[in-house]
Amino acid sequence: MSAFGELLKRDVLITWREGGAVGTALGFYVMVITLLPLGIGPDLNLLQRIAPGLLWVALLLAALLSLGRLFEIDLEDGSLDVLVASSLPLEAVAVAKCLAHWLSTAVPLALLAPVLGLLLNLPLDAYGPLVLSMLIGTPAVSFIGGIGAALTLRARRGGVLLALLMLPLFVPTLIFGIETVSSAIVDSGAFGPSILILSAISLASVVLAPVAIAAALRLQVQ
Repeated sequence: MSAFGELLKRDVLITWREGGAVGTALGFYVMVITLLPLGIGPDLNLLQRIAPGLLWVALLLAALLSLGRLFEIDLEDGSLDVLVASSLPLEAVAVAKCLAHWLSTAVPLALLAPVLGLLLNLPLDAYGPLVLSMLIGTPAVSFIGGIGAALTLRARRGGVLLALLMLPLFVPTLIFGIETVSSAIVDSGAFGPSILILSAISLASVVLAPVAIAAALRLQVQ
Protein backbone atom coordinates (compact mmCIF):
# COMPACT_ATOMS: atom_id res chain seq x y z
CA MET A 1 0.00 0.00 0.00
CA SER A 2 1.24 3.50 -0.75
CA ALA A 3 2.34 5.93 1.95
CA PHE A 4 -0.80 7.98 1.30
CA GLY A 5 -3.05 4.94 1.78
CA GLU A 6 -1.20 3.89 4.93
CA LEU A 7 -1.57 7.36 6.42
CA LEU A 8 -5.27 7.47 5.57
CA LYS A 9 -5.86 4.03 7.08
CA ARG A 10 -3.85 4.95 10.20
CA ASP A 11 -5.82 8.13 10.83
CA VAL A 12 -9.21 6.45 10.37
CA LEU A 13 -8.23 3.63 12.74
CA ILE A 14 -6.89 6.04 15.36
CA THR A 15 -10.09 8.09 15.22
CA TRP A 16 -12.31 5.04 15.70
CA ARG A 17 -10.10 3.44 18.37
CA GLU A 18 -10.06 6.62 20.45
CA GLY A 19 -13.76 7.12 19.88
CA GLY A 20 -13.85 10.38 21.80
CA ALA A 21 -14.05 12.80 18.88
CA VAL A 22 -16.53 10.73 16.89
CA GLY A 23 -18.63 9.97 19.97
CA THR A 24 -18.72 13.63 20.94
CA ALA A 25 -19.75 14.70 17.44
CA LEU A 26 -22.48 12.08 17.13
CA GLY A 27 -23.71 12.70 20.67
CA PHE A 28 -23.86 16.44 20.11
CA TYR A 29 -25.78 15.95 16.86
CA VAL A 30 -28.35 13.69 18.52
CA MET A 31 -28.73 15.95 21.57
CA VAL A 32 -29.26 19.13 19.56
CA ILE A 33 -31.83 17.63 17.20
CA THR A 34 -33.61 15.85 20.06
CA LEU A 35 -33.90 18.93 22.26
CA LEU A 36 -34.82 21.49 19.61
CA PRO A 37 -38.35 20.14 18.94
CA LEU A 38 -39.01 20.31 22.68
CA GLY A 39 -38.10 23.98 22.69
CA ILE A 40 -39.91 24.89 19.48
CA GLY A 41 -43.14 23.07 20.31
CA PRO A 42 -45.42 20.51 18.65
CA ASP A 43 -46.11 22.51 15.47
CA LEU A 44 -45.32 19.85 12.82
CA ASN A 45 -45.59 22.27 9.90
CA LEU A 46 -43.06 24.61 11.50
CA LEU A 47 -40.69 21.74 12.25
CA GLN A 48 -40.95 20.56 8.65
CA ARG A 49 -40.08 24.00 7.28
CA ILE A 50 -37.03 24.45 9.48
CA ALA A 51 -35.85 20.82 9.44
CA PRO A 52 -33.27 21.22 6.61
CA GLY A 53 -31.68 24.21 8.32
CA LEU A 54 -31.60 22.56 11.75
CA LEU A 55 -30.08 19.35 10.44
CA TRP A 56 -27.39 21.17 8.45
CA VAL A 57 -26.47 23.66 11.19
CA ALA A 58 -26.25 20.92 13.81
CA LEU A 59 -24.08 18.81 11.48
CA LEU A 60 -21.65 21.68 10.89
CA LEU A 61 -21.32 22.37 14.61
CA ALA A 62 -20.89 18.66 15.38
CA ALA A 63 -18.18 18.27 12.74
CA LEU A 64 -16.46 21.38 14.05
CA LEU A 65 -16.10 19.77 17.49
CA SER A 66 -13.77 17.10 16.11
CA LEU A 67 -11.71 19.32 13.81
CA GLY A 68 -9.58 20.64 16.66
CA ARG A 69 -7.96 17.19 17.04
CA LEU A 70 -7.10 16.86 13.35
CA PHE A 71 -3.39 17.58 13.84
CA GLU A 72 -3.10 17.72 17.64
CA ILE A 73 -2.42 13.99 18.06
CA ASP A 74 0.46 14.15 15.57
CA LEU A 75 1.88 17.22 17.29
CA GLU A 76 1.71 15.60 20.71
CA ASP A 77 3.45 12.33 19.75
CA GLY A 78 6.00 13.97 17.45
CA SER A 79 4.77 12.30 14.26
CA LEU A 80 3.96 15.68 12.71
CA ASP A 81 7.70 16.42 12.42
CA VAL A 82 8.18 13.03 10.77
CA LEU A 83 5.37 13.71 8.30
CA VAL A 84 6.81 17.11 7.39
CA ALA A 85 10.24 15.58 6.78
CA SER A 86 8.96 12.49 4.92
CA SER A 87 9.05 11.93 1.17
CA LEU A 88 5.26 12.28 1.00
CA PRO A 89 4.38 15.87 0.03
CA LEU A 90 2.81 17.79 2.88
CA GLU A 91 -0.14 18.62 0.63
CA ALA A 92 -0.80 14.87 0.26
CA VAL A 93 -0.56 14.51 4.04
CA ALA A 94 -3.18 17.22 4.40
CA VAL A 95 -5.47 15.46 1.90
CA ALA A 96 -5.13 12.15 3.75
CA LYS A 97 -5.90 13.65 7.14
CA CYS A 98 -8.87 15.69 5.93
CA LEU A 99 -10.21 12.70 4.01
CA ALA A 100 -9.86 10.58 7.15
CA HIS A 101 -11.87 13.18 9.08
CA TRP A 102 -14.57 13.10 6.41
CA LEU A 103 -14.77 9.29 6.41
CA SER A 104 -14.72 8.85 10.18
CA THR A 105 -16.85 11.81 11.27
CA ALA A 106 -18.74 13.60 8.49
CA VAL A 107 -20.03 10.45 6.75
CA PRO A 108 -21.49 8.94 9.97
CA LEU A 109 -23.15 12.29 10.74
CA ALA A 110 -24.66 12.41 7.24
CA LEU A 111 -25.97 8.84 7.52
CA LEU A 112 -27.47 9.60 10.93
CA ALA A 113 -29.36 12.65 9.63
CA PRO A 114 -32.38 10.77 8.16
CA VAL A 115 -33.03 9.07 11.51
CA LEU A 116 -33.04 12.46 13.23
CA GLY A 117 -35.19 13.84 10.43
CA LEU A 118 -38.05 11.75 11.82
CA LEU A 119 -38.05 13.96 14.92
CA LEU A 120 -38.47 17.06 12.74
CA ASN A 121 -41.30 15.70 10.57
CA LEU A 122 -39.05 15.74 7.50
CA PRO A 123 -40.94 14.35 4.47
CA LEU A 124 -39.80 10.96 3.20
CA ASP A 125 -39.15 12.44 -0.25
CA ALA A 126 -36.47 14.70 1.25
CA TYR A 127 -34.38 11.92 2.82
CA GLY A 128 -32.48 11.10 -0.36
CA PRO A 129 -31.62 14.74 -1.17
CA LEU A 130 -30.68 15.28 2.51
CA VAL A 131 -28.11 12.48 2.59
CA LEU A 132 -26.86 13.30 -0.92
CA SER A 133 -26.36 16.98 -0.10
CA MET A 134 -24.52 16.15 3.11
CA LEU A 135 -22.24 13.58 1.49
CA ILE A 136 -21.42 16.06 -1.29
CA GLY A 137 -21.14 19.13 0.95
CA THR A 138 -19.26 17.78 3.96
CA PRO A 139 -15.89 17.38 2.17
CA ALA A 140 -15.82 21.19 2.12
CA VAL A 141 -16.36 21.17 5.90
CA SER A 142 -13.47 18.76 6.49
CA PHE A 143 -11.02 20.43 4.09
CA ILE A 144 -11.84 24.06 4.92
CA GLY A 145 -11.89 23.13 8.60
CA GLY A 146 -8.46 21.59 8.15
CA ILE A 147 -7.09 25.06 7.35
CA GLY A 148 -8.38 26.36 10.67
CA ALA A 149 -7.08 23.30 12.52
CA ALA A 150 -3.60 23.86 11.10
CA LEU A 151 -3.61 27.61 11.82
CA THR A 152 -4.75 27.17 15.45
CA LEU A 153 -2.61 24.11 16.18
CA ARG A 154 -0.45 25.74 18.85
CA ALA A 155 -2.94 28.39 19.94
CA ARG A 156 -4.38 28.54 23.44
CA ARG A 157 -8.16 28.07 23.41
CA GLY A 158 -7.72 26.82 19.88
CA GLY A 159 -11.24 25.38 19.75
CA VAL A 160 -12.88 28.77 20.25
CA LEU A 161 -10.54 30.41 17.75
CA LEU A 162 -11.18 27.62 15.25
CA ALA A 163 -14.93 28.19 15.47
CA LEU A 164 -14.56 31.94 15.00
CA LEU A 165 -12.33 31.47 11.96
CA MET A 166 -14.23 28.69 10.23
CA LEU A 167 -17.94 29.33 10.78
CA PRO A 168 -18.06 32.27 8.31
CA LEU A 169 -16.31 30.12 5.69
CA PHE A 170 -18.91 27.38 6.10
CA VAL A 171 -21.78 29.72 5.20
CA PRO A 172 -21.82 29.00 1.40
CA THR A 173 -21.88 25.25 2.05
CA LEU A 174 -24.65 25.75 4.60
CA ILE A 175 -26.78 27.90 2.28
CA PHE A 176 -26.67 25.56 -0.71
CA GLY A 177 -26.94 22.44 1.45
CA ILE A 178 -30.16 23.75 2.98
CA GLU A 179 -31.46 24.93 -0.40
CA THR A 180 -30.87 21.47 -1.88
CA VAL A 181 -33.07 19.81 0.75
CA SER A 182 -35.68 22.59 0.82
CA SER A 183 -36.09 22.51 -2.95
CA ALA A 184 -36.81 18.79 -2.77
CA ILE A 185 -39.56 19.44 -0.20
CA VAL A 186 -41.33 22.24 -2.08
CA ASP A 187 -40.34 21.03 -5.60
CA SER A 188 -39.07 24.51 -6.55
CA GLY A 189 -36.76 23.33 -9.34
CA ALA A 190 -33.67 24.61 -7.54
CA PHE A 191 -32.36 21.16 -6.64
CA GLY A 192 -30.13 20.78 -9.71
CA PRO A 193 -28.39 24.17 -9.52
CA SER A 194 -27.99 23.90 -5.73
CA ILE A 195 -26.39 20.46 -5.83
CA LEU A 196 -24.05 21.56 -8.63
CA ILE A 197 -22.90 24.63 -6.71
CA LEU A 198 -22.47 22.51 -3.57
CA SER A 199 -20.35 20.07 -5.58
CA ALA A 200 -18.25 22.93 -6.95
CA ILE A 201 -17.61 24.27 -3.43
CA SER A 202 -16.46 20.87 -2.22
CA LEU A 203 -14.30 20.28 -5.29
CA ALA A 204 -12.64 23.69 -4.93
CA SER A 205 -12.03 22.99 -1.23
CA VAL A 206 -10.44 19.60 -1.95
CA VAL A 207 -8.11 21.16 -4.54
CA LEU A 208 -7.15 24.41 -2.80
CA ALA A 209 -7.34 23.72 0.93
CA PRO A 210 -4.40 21.23 1.09
CA VAL A 211 -2.05 23.92 -0.22
CA ALA A 212 -3.10 26.31 2.57
CA ILE A 213 -2.96 23.52 5.17
CA ALA A 214 0.55 22.51 4.12
CA ALA A 215 1.76 26.11 4.35
CA ALA A 216 0.23 26.51 7.83
CA LEU A 217 1.79 23.24 9.05
CA ARG A 218 5.23 24.29 7.82
CA LEU A 219 4.90 27.47 9.89
CA GLN A 220 3.81 25.47 12.93
CA VAL A 221 6.84 23.14 12.91
CA GLN A 222 9.46 25.85 12.32
